Amino acid sequence: MTEIRLYNTKARKREVFEPLDAKNVRMYVCGPTVYDRAHLGNARPVVVFDTLYRLLRQTYGAKHVTYVRNFTDVDDKINATALARKEAGAKGTLEELVRERSDETIGWYLHDMGALGALQPDQMPRATEFIPQMIAMIADLIDKGHAYEAEGHVLFAVDSWREHYGELSGRSVDDMIAGARVEVAPYKKNPMDFVLWKPSSDELPGWDSPWGRGRPGWHIECSAMAYELLGESFDIHGGGNDLQFPHHENEIAQSSCAHPEGEFARYWLHNEMLQVEGKKMSKSLGNFFTVHDLLEQGVPGEVMRFVFLSTHYRKPMDWTDKKRAEAEATLRGWYRLLHQHGFSSQTVAALKKADVWKADEEFLGVLANDLNAPGAIARLHVLAKNRTSKTLAGFAFGLDLLGLVPDWDGLADLAQIDDETADVEPWVKDVVDGLLVKRQAARAAKDYAAADEVRDILNAAGVQVTDIGGEASWQPGPDFDAGKLETLR
Repeated sequence: MTEIRLYNTKARKREVFEPLDAKNVRMYVCGPTVYDRAHLGNARPVVVFDTLYRLLRQTYGAKHVTYVRNFTDVDDKINATALARKEAGAKGTLEELVRERSDETIGWYLHDMGALGALQPDQMPRATEFIPQMIAMIADLIDKGHAYEAEGHVLFAVDSWREHYGELSGRSVDDMIAGARVEVAPYKKNPMDFVLWKPSSDELPGWDSPWGRGRPGWHIECSAMAYELLGESFDIHGGGNDLQFPHHENEIAQSSCAHPEGEFARYWLHNEMLQVEGKKMSKSLGNFFTVHDLLEQGVPGEVMRFVFLSTHYRKPMDWTDKKRAEAEATLRGWYRLLHQHGFSSQTVAALKKADVWKADEEFLGVLANDLNAPGAIARLHVLAKNRTSKTLAGFAFGLDLLGLVPDWDGLADLAQIDDETADVEPWVKDVVDGLLVKRQAARAAKDYAAADEVRDILNAAGVQVTDIGGEASWQPGPDFDAGKLETLR
């Protein structure tokens, strides 16, 4: 089994990944707040953790990995967009418009992330589906002395976890108070105390609770959903490094206090942020755009994914038009190579049946070393350059594992090339296909002289034949001469 090493933010070092249960590997990643389309920065953690998901599935088996990524559909920004719609004359209650906006945005998100080659997680919970579990968790924290009610709010008492609070981010509570932007409220016992439950007006979405009609705070949502779907202890928790504090720090505090018998998450992974042409993405700078914007401009999803993977996930990533163009050129060349060697979904199926659809060991070892996708891509360049039938299979497998082949039967379109056999007369196709059948039969009968005779005929006519996984494909070569097949009509 491939040894996976991951940089654990909490441990501040790279560690060998050892799941709690190799037959039930569990990962939770913080998903989007669904009030608008996903911008390019939102897409980076999706691609990063989708790649890790693919690696885990490859290592432990698809049936033994559970990936949970939530949707935050309780939020002031969602309420604001719904209120703007209502003020513009949209029909329905504000709560109905909130639901409508959330549904719409989730649909956009799944479409756009799918265009980037991201597999859908095994579970995609919505916060609104787990309100009872959040209320129960908050009540339990109050009973255990880790939370308190104040003026219709319920807050987590950071002092009750002071000894451990800050272990993820590496800062003490005093340092956080001095440097953090925290909500100042007279009902807080400690400025760092954070909201678990807050009041809602009659018009805004809300739920009945022991503390009055209200809605959950952001942090408690992920703690409750992770516990319900993955248990008190699970393997990996991921997200962008902007979530490290306060969101993930607060998750650890809540979950550890609610379920002290568990470990919560054992490995914490965080991806770095994204820039555009060397600058922070900002609407004021005119360099802010969504994944949908790029797709509409004709930038293929696999090209965006390639650019993302070309920078290590723990390093800041700079999106530039030059990188986009280089990625597109590289991928087109690779798709052309695979197309020329007859790859298709049928070829992949044949390779799997022949048990040769496997990763190149060096490629897999590099990728498994803290998800080093740039190193894995470098290995693909080597495999493509020094290609043999064996290395081509590993090359194709690697592209597939990285999620860079959206359609095995559309390689010609992906490479933007025409079908080389499209202009060949039908009788030529019949003759060549017949010769290939004859050659296959001769090989099966171990009549190698007959097989060589067919090979010589095809070579003389300039027909290029590729054999992959027992399947033969052909195309006219640069010196193709159909006249040399005339006598076989």
